[in-house]
Order: sequence, then C-alpha cells, then structure tokens
Amino acid sequence: MIAEDQLMLATTLSALLNLEHDMEVVGIAADGAVALELLRELKPDILLTDIEMPVMSGLELAAVVKKELPDTSVIIVTTFARPGYLRRAIDVGAKGYLLKDSPGDAVANAIRDVMAGGRSIDPNLAQIAWTEEDPLTNRERQSLRLAGEGLTNSQIAEELHLNEGTVRNYISETISKLGASNRVDAARIARNKGWL
Repeated sequence: MIAEDQLMLATTLSALLNLEHDMEVVGIAADGAVALELLRELKPDILLTDIEMPVMSGLELAAVVKKELPDTSVIIVTTFARPGYLRRAIDVGAKGYLLKDSPGDAVANAIRDVMAGGRSIDPNLAQIAWTEEDPLTNRERQSLRLAGEGLTNSQIAEELHLNEGTVRNYISETISKLGASNRVDAARIARNKGWL
C-alpha cells in the first residue's frame, strides 16, 4: 500500500510496482488518517509512506502500524535526506528509508529486502545518521512543533493537555539544547536537522 499526498507520484509509483511480477499495490491514500483506515482493512505486507502528509505524518503512522499491525512492514520514501528523520523512522519501527531521487528499481528492491526479513536504508544517509544525536525528548518535540506553527504556550498546553508552566519549561529547554535565540529559531534548527 502507498501513503503519499502527491497523487501523481503515488499513482506513478503504483503503476511501476504493479509491473513487477511479485508485487501488487492494493491501495493508495493521500493522508495519514485515510491510510490508517485502509491499512486496518487491507492489512498489506508493506506500507510505503512519505514523512510529511496531512492529518497524520508518516512517522506517526509508522508508530501506529508497529503497534496495531505488526505484520505490515513500513518503508519511508521521502525527499528528506536528514539523519534525524532516519533515526526517528527506525525508532518507530520503519524497516526501510529511501529517498525519492533513488534509482527506479530501488523501491522494488527495498520491498524485496524487507519481505526477506532485512532492512533497506539509503547507504549515504545511514552513514551520517549515527553521527548526530537528537537531543529532544518526545514532549519537547511536540511542544516545539506547535510553537513553530505559531501557537502560544497556553494554546500548546491546551493541545497537549499540559500545564502552561510545563510547556514554558519544554520550550525553554529546547531553546537551550539547540543553542537557539528564541522558539522560532529553535523550531527552524530542529526542522533542518530532521528532529521535528
């Protein structure tokens, strides 16, 4: 199954994979929530998903798949060549991480590798992924993501069901950890590193 919000890319990838003798694309979804519904219904062997999608990101989707559908393996196919994203993808159970500018046969080969019990990670990205540690906790990341979207501390507190002082501490801690000048700068740094 393919979860990708760029319909032309999703349908092209589907057409290419359906040409393979040992593969069949059983569904396409343009956002994470629709993808999750389809996954629960279809229970495919493999989910190919982008990271950035409406409603639910590919990383959030992968985490749910790991918990609810352990027989479905996740391969991330994205434009984000950032080590932080790769590490987070592996942390939520992804078995593969490919860049959209990979050679044409890379996706089919990755699917075969994962179906055989292995992993398929872009080799250039894998090498640098382990050199830079993500300093953010999950709550700091959630708070900073919302701050980067322009929410105030009180709005973030309401969204995350936290005390406003706790949110202020999370934001302050992320600014300090990232050596940022303010919350917008911290969000920019974290996004560039692939930590958001």
